[in-house]
Amino acid sequence: MRLREPRATALVFASGKLVITGTKSSHNSSLATKKIAYILERVGFQPSSYINFKVQNIVGTVDVGYPIRLEGVAFAHPTFSSYEPELFPGLIYRLVQPRVVLLVFVSGKVVITGAKTEDQLVEGLKKVYPVLLEFRKANVASLPTMEEAATAAAATASAKNAAASASSGRGRGKGKRGGKGRAIRTRRGKDLNNAAQNSSLDV
Repeated sequence: MRLREPRATALVFASGKLVITGTKSSHNSSLATKKIAYILERVGFQPSSYINFKVQNIVGTVDVGYPIRLEGVAFAHPTFSSYEPELFPGLIYRLVQPRVVLLVFVSGKVVITGAKTEDQLVEGLKKVYPVLLEFRKANVASLPTMEEAATAAAATASAKNAAASASSGRGRGKGKRGGKGRAIRTRRGKDLNNAAQNSSLDV
């Protein structure tokens, strides 16, 4: 079942258990549970007077704002981390206390899962943040924006076109002038030979 307000998805099982997913807070999850129980009561089912609601998993995301050397983290903390780039692009970092799992990506984005409360999310990030800061990538060139990339591509294309037109123009000029020059030199050479022959005959 899907609810619009609060925005949530409910998995209803024949045993009477409900699983609420997709909410942004524990309060919204509790409110969605009460709404689902009310809907089931309206269609003929009699829910329990006491709803045993509890949070099983909270997922949080954060961007630390800088790239991270995951190989260095895996080498320095082999007990808590696991990094297999051939299988998964992120590093898996498991904390013992609080019992949460962090998925760390080279871009600096971190996904925290397995927490029971929002405080555990914050505590887990505080414990791992010094490690991420230690293996921060330095001297990384920022990627150009779309406008900068388009401007650079246009400038490169215009430069190539100008160079191609200039080289083709020089090639045509050389062909015409060079051909005329060779023809003139050939004629002059013939004229000199004829003049030499005539002078020898006169003698």
